[in-house]
Amino acid sequence: MPGHSHDGPAEIPYPDADLLHIVRLLPPREQARYAEIRNYLQSAVRPASIGYWNREEFPRDVVAGMGARGLGELQLDGSSALFKGLMYVEVARADVSLSALAGIHNELIVGTIHHLGSDEQKRRWLPGLRTFAQLGAFALTEPGHGSDISRGLETTARRDGSEWVLNGTKRWIGSGTVADVALVWARDTADGHLKCFLVETDRPGYSAARIEHKIGLRIMQNADIRLEDVRIPAANLLPGASSFASASALLRDSRAWVGWQAAGIQFAAFDVARSYTLNRRQFGRELAGFQLVQQQLADILGNAAASLALMVQLARLQEDGLLEMAQAAMAKATTTRLARASVAMGRSLLGGNGITSDHEMAKLFADAEILYTYEGSYEINSLLVGRAVTGIQAFT
Repeated sequence: MPGHSHDGPAEIPYPDADLLHIVRLLPPREQARYAEIRNYLQSAVRPASIGYWNREEFPRDVVAGMGARGLGELQLDGSSALFKGLMYVEVARADVSLSALAGIHNELIVGTIHHLGSDEQKRRWLPGLRTFAQLGAFALTEPGHGSDISRGLETTARRDGSEWVLNGTKRWIGSGTVADVALVWARDTADGHLKCFLVETDRPGYSAARIEHKIGLRIMQNADIRLEDVRIPAANLLPGASSFASASALLRDSRAWVGWQAAGIQFAAFDVARSYTLNRRQFGRELAGFQLVQQQLADILGNAAASLALMVQLARLQEDGLLEMAQAAMAKATTTRLARASVAMGRSLLGGNGITSDHEMAKLFADAEILYTYEGSYEINSLLVGRAVTGIQAFT
């Protein structure tokens, strides 16, 4: 653990903090794979992530290692919904930025091409994406449109013979500066429908500038993207993405995915807080021996366990084809609210050491704010739930 010694107990109860034995719900084969990948993430990815996070730098070597362990093909490898979710938990437990990369990659890049792409598009892009040899960006959000993107999207696509011509700007696009291909959503000037296009990022007219000085998710290379008369072959239109409705299931699942991240960041906060308070001595004894410290440790773990249990039920709904947007929105809003509370308690437990990323908790504290905001803000997701249970639209 960076930042403090390991002089505390060599063996601690529940080392994985899985008091509810959620991992035992996996079949033996997936349990073994889970343990192997978790060990890699904790031993190799987590300690390396702090330096990259401080520098706002993209760790290509780390991402390659994740790809070698199958984390780029969770959407395609036949894994259960629970295993996939627990992988998102464990990547977030190691680093939230890399969990954002893995989740967006699987849910929105690989998922979109797999479900909505042509056979040729799948042959062209999926092999490289599966291993993280190639990266994608999901270019939907715009500078002036976030929550209202479906009705307000301004990027245009105009058919010109055997080509499409794209113009517009996108903002907050994850991996925008490092991606090989961008899935660009644009409004067809002929019929007004939103459609999705594969845009190779080396095409003339495509440019991406990294958004700097973020307080969280600093490893994720979010970008401003500009499209100026970008010409692509007609075959680059995803045939299954002829309207925005075609993306609704993908966006629903992506919203639910943030709940796994929120559970993971809380387990990370517990890991850091427990280790720190077992090793830090004040007033002649370990901090972990004080009542108020144990209360906060119990609260962090309770929040984490409640979030994870909620997501386990969501995984069951996904497996049964019963997941709806209201359920995904409730999970996202609830788990990120609890995550915000958990990292605040964790930061407090570390005292002054809780405000530097050297001890990790400040990193978690900042990253939790991003989870609270993206994939639909807390307020928007709450209103989606409110509409579902009252039948009344309260957005405007």
